[in-house]
Amino acid sequence: MFDTKIVVMLRDDLKPWQELNVTAFLMTGIAAQSPTLIGEAYRDRAGHVYNPMSIQPVVVLSASADTMAGAHRKCLEREVTASAYIEEMFATDHDTANRAVFAEYAPEDAKLVGLAFRAPKKTADKISRGAKMHA
Repeated sequence: MFDTKIVVMLRDDLKPWQELNVTAFLMTGIAAQSPTLIGEAYRDRAGHVYNPMSIQPVVVLSASADTMAGAHRKCLEREVTASAYIEEMFATDHDTANRAVFAEYAPEDAKLVGLAFRAPKKTADKISRGAKMHA
């Protein structure tokens, strides 16, 4: 049905609260990059309005630190714009601090804990090779 795939990859040693936090942050980047990905508002039978959400399913995967680094490298090589979250961002408490700490690292030394991207299906599969479905 969709010619693209949305993938969220999480490092496999995160605590549950970290997995949820990182997933939420990464998906805001995907939504910001692709505004047409957001559908219509939801309405219940009583007429209450709820926020619109993604029209496309999201695949959530887990991977080792090495697999995460490889996926990050593949995104850069293939020019696939991604959302990225590094370990040091857990110690910050606002967007400006997140961006400041993120800017201190290069791809080769970043301790990546989360990566999300939307790409053509075959490209997404190649980038995420080695990751497993999140339990």
